[in-house]
Amino acid sequence: MNFDTYEHLQFTRQGRVLTIALNRPEQRNAINGPLHTELARVFIDAQHDEASDVVVLTGNGVCFSAGGDLPGLKKRMESETPASVYERSAREAKEIAFTQLDLEKPIICKLNGHATGLGASMALMCDIVIASEDAKIGDPHVSVGLVAADGGALLWPQLIGYAKARRYLFTGDLMSTREAERLGLISEVVPAAELDATVDALAQRIAGGATRAIRYTKITTNLPLKAMIHAHFDAGLAYERLTLLSKDHKEAVHAFVDRRKPNFTGE
Repeated sequence: MNFDTYEHLQFTRQGRVLTIALNRPEQRNAINGPLHTELARVFIDAQHDEASDVVVLTGNGVCFSAGGDLPGLKKRMESETPASVYERSAREAKEIAFTQLDLEKPIICKLNGHATGLGASMALMCDIVIASEDAKIGDPHVSVGLVAADGGALLWPQLIGYAKARRYLFTGDLMSTREAERLGLISEVVPAAELDATVDALAQRIAGGATRAIRYTKITTNLPLKAMIHAHFDAGLAYERLTLLSKDHKEAVHAFVDRRKPNFTGE
């Protein structure tokens, strides 16, 4: 498989392990429009990549991903953005979630730094999440006046239960990876200096196993999760669209760019 057409994703190989790295390090791997489009197709290409049996997903630089690109959202709000742009974004959001869960090869998330919003959702849709102890994870959609419709509102309750999930989804608070491991949100936490070696060892071990049995085990394990995501994802996107048009969201984006606290009014 030729991955040369990608601009914001970087690909490396080690044996039968393919590493996909989000590659906007200066922007903390925030997901802008072009990267969003690339993420909507990369897992399909990874599925058809005959040279790999395991995928590692990570981010270049100090962050895994800061989630949505808020300065980009501000520009979109200030322009006459046609409805088709929002429709394409919603369609791509579904494609990111569905194709990541559909990928038959095991995906290990190497959580090298903070993961928020869509970044957190992509991390949690991986099969195994190994994180640096210096990282934090959270879904702060509500902090910018939005519904966590790109996976968070559905994934978190399945992983840590509704009581804990609501506490974090309603506040947008980030948690340490040690706390995330304790709650069962992620798989393992290691010192930052040991992250690469730990992930490499596990990826090579899985790649050297009975790959057909491992793939089919992943497929079977994901069946209930995929059924839930497919059944409810559209409703979440519809609610997010309502909040995209809200005054609170506009206020939050402007406050972020201006580096001040937002003044929410509930509108």
